[in-house]
Amino acid sequence: MPELAAHVRNVPVNQIREITEAAWATPGAIVLSIGEPGFALPRHVLDAGISCLDRDETNYTPNAGIPALREAFAARFREQQGADIGPERVYVVDGAQQGLHFAMSLLLSPGDGILIPNPGYPTFAMTSRLLHAVPVQYPLYPHNDFQPHIEDIEALITPRTKVLMLNSPSNPLGAVISEDTVRELVDLAVKHDLWIISDECYEAFTFDVPHVSPARFDSDVPGEARVFTSLTLSKTYGLTGLRIGALICPPGLEQKMNNVMESIVSCVASPSQYAALAALTGPQDYVSTAREHYRSNRDAASAVLADRNIPFLGAQGAFYLWADVSHVSDGDVRTWVRKFLADSGVSFAPGTAFGSIGEGWIRIALCGNQKDLLDGVSRLPARA
Repeated sequence: MPELAAHVRNVPVNQIREITEAAWATPGAIVLSIGEPGFALPRHVLDAGISCLDRDETNYTPNAGIPALREAFAARFREQQGADIGPERVYVVDGAQQGLHFAMSLLLSPGDGILIPNPGYPTFAMTSRLLHAVPVQYPLYPHNDFQPHIEDIEALITPRTKVLMLNSPSNPLGAVISEDTVRELVDLAVKHDLWIISDECYEAFTFDVPHVSPARFDSDVPGEARVFTSLTLSKTYGLTGLRIGALICPPGLEQKMNNVMESIVSCVASPSQYAALAALTGPQDYVSTAREHYRSNRDAASAVLADRNIPFLGAQGAFYLWADVSHVSDGDVRTWVRKFLADSGVSFAPGTAFGSIGEGWIRIALCGNQKDLLDGVSRLPARA
């Protein structure tokens, strides 16, 4: 048979899925390797999706989504970030991953460079490679609390660089970029005429620090604005399987956005859109309950790590802990997590799933029940 395209043959294995699928196949395993919210969905959200099906509202929607949902996303963003975003700039997408693919499809030509964080979510590199672009990793170092350093990023910019990828709160790190640094990153993009794609999947979950979107500092003048903001309801409301999110674009790109959306998915399934509308406009108990659960789990798991003398990054957001197991991983944390699963029945995501700087680190998901979390973390070998 003919060969697959070279850029597909070279897409690496997602190490998060690799260890998680091994854990799912292990009877009785404690799975701390994947970020899947564990709360039941609010009844009013389920009813909204079911009602859409009951009334047989199952035809195409506009490419950009139903108007009420676009306004709901815009209103929430205006309220939380103070950015003057109208519904015409909101495109309802089939989950954040499709939103990221959408944005990269608009911005990257073959051979163009995109700056992505290391450690950073693995699909940043995977998606850009599928589009024949060149992902270039900018370092997030432990000695700088895994925060971006402007000079490190600027040193990597070349004439082929087109996009700066940001992610705050960070998956896998739980780090939150400060307001001053966000402003500096936008200034850097302006200086070098770069686009920004800001992945804000975990924007609802920060602890004692604010989430600041780069869109707050972007121009609102067509032709000068440069920030694309990727949002999702997968994490905020636990709607991972409904595949629903939004991409907020700079002004003046509406027709281009419609054209590209039509060529990718046409539009998002209408039941998911109505469920999302109910989530955004209805009671917000789910979000506040989830935030406090993640905070409690973070604090409890952090105490166990500290008691076992295992270094970790104090999570300011998202629902992950980033822990240093280099005292036992022997320079190959990917192999170590597989062995640890086999020996101890607990799965963690290896740090190398997120980039070379993740060697010796693991990502611990905090979204499940606390008993399993503490049981799993307490099985980690203490550091002398």
